Amino acid sequence: MANRTDPLAKNIRGTNPQNLVEKILRTKIYQNTYWKEQCFGLTAETLVDKAMELDHLGGTFGGTRKPTPFMCLVMKMLQIQPEKDIVVEFIKNEDYKYVRILGAFYLRITGTDTDVYQYLEPLYNDYRKLRQKLADGRYSLTHVDEVIDELLTKDYSCDIALPRIKKRWTLESIGTLELRRSALEDDFEEEEDKEEEDQPMEDVENGTHEK
Repeated sequence: MANRTDPLAKNIRGTNPQNLVEKILRTKIYQNTYWKEQCFGLTAETLVDKAMELDHLGGTFGGTRKPTPFMCLVMKMLQIQPEKDIVVEFIKNEDYKYVRILGAFYLRITGTDTDVYQYLEPLYNDYRKLRQKLADGRYSLTHVDEVIDELLTKDYSCDIALPRIKKRWTLESIGTLELRRSALEDDFEEEEDKEEEDQPMEDVENGTHEK
């Protein structure tokens, strides 16, 4: 019973949400101690508390391919299917970077192409460090923007096959996604405005000197 999907959950991409995780990995998660002890009975509201305790991300590790707590919480989200508003709040959480990554990962495998770009691309501006558990059990250093780039450009992440999404230019061409605006553009525009404001003052000073 503890491993069943919420009866009110909707199919995603034509299948039970938990099926987005390959069967062998699902089985390992169901047998995992963290899943049995920490994920039992979690709701959309209480899951965020567990997410705040995360101190690394990753898929599976070790000779038995043991799933990480991060992956167990991803599975729990697939099982209970939290409302989109809650997932967006995860992604917008600036205080807990692993909560943000958890929300971004979940949205990447369940969201529409447009939502994926709309909510994940702004995280390219988050350069905070993250700990990632590797397959051999060691930790490596990565960053939020690097994980987001992996989610948007790679086929696999944390041992999960990512659903295919349309290329950004395709969505732009059919009008479902606006042109991407870099955060640096605002800085450039501010600099240009400042230069234009300074220019008349320079002209006046030059004219005074010439006289």
